[in-house]
Amino acid sequence: MITKNIFMLLLLAMVNSVSYAASQKSELAEDYKAINNINNKASLQRGAKYFVNYCSGCHSLKYMRMSTLAEDLNIEEAVFSQNLLFSNKKIGETMTISMSESDAIMWFNAVPPDLSLIARSKGADYIYQKLNTYYEDDSSPTGFNNIALPNTSMPNILAGLQGGQKLLLDDKNKPVSFVKISEGTHSDIEYKQLTNDITNFLVYVSEPAKLRRYSMGFWVLMFIFIFTVIAYYTKKEFWKDVH
Repeated sequence: MITKNIFMLLLLAMVNSVSYAASQKSELAEDYKAINNINNKASLQRGAKYFVNYCSGCHSLKYMRMSTLAEDLNIEEAVFSQNLLFSNKKIGETMTISMSESDAIMWFNAVPPDLSLIARSKGADYIYQKLNTYYEDDSSPTGFNNIALPNTSMPNILAGLQGGQKLLLDDKNKPVSFVKISEGTHSDIEYKQLTNDITNFLVYVSEPAKLRRYSMGFWVLMFIFIFTVIAYYTKKEFWKDVH
């Protein structure tokens, strides 16, 4: 009986903690919505640049081949190799990282996940929310915490761009807003555009074939329209003498 009561108390505590984390996200992080358009090649190109410069040191895109990326984003291979390849990798390889799992565990206490399918598994809004809702937290080992993923072990790699912000709580200890405490190199609008570009890029990476389907879809619809017109007038000609 005692064991059962202890189990129920532990279960209740877990439910409460999950509910609190969910309320944190729903009340504040949900204000951040990504604007996705994978047909915006300029946004995808910027997102690729930002990802390589700020994210690829820890996070791989093991299902994304760099030659495919260059072709889809209309980046010449020479330009891609010069600006987006910082190791001895070849452009025909996938976007893996050199950091070993043992080093990752020693530095971050966890292995940074591959982000090839993050947009499909978590959604674009989750990525955008996480990149925008970091706040300074002295109790965290990294000095930062996050509303979209509370107690994250990932440091705020974009802090220098965004600037510092603190989390404001209400009298019930629930998050209500952020307050800026230091300026970054980017304005709020510029930073949100940057994080939206990264999000847009990861949406593309999660399903590169979608970009080609979109471009092919226009011609398919044009074919159907033209075929329908031809079929209509053909039917009209064949049946004109039938009453």
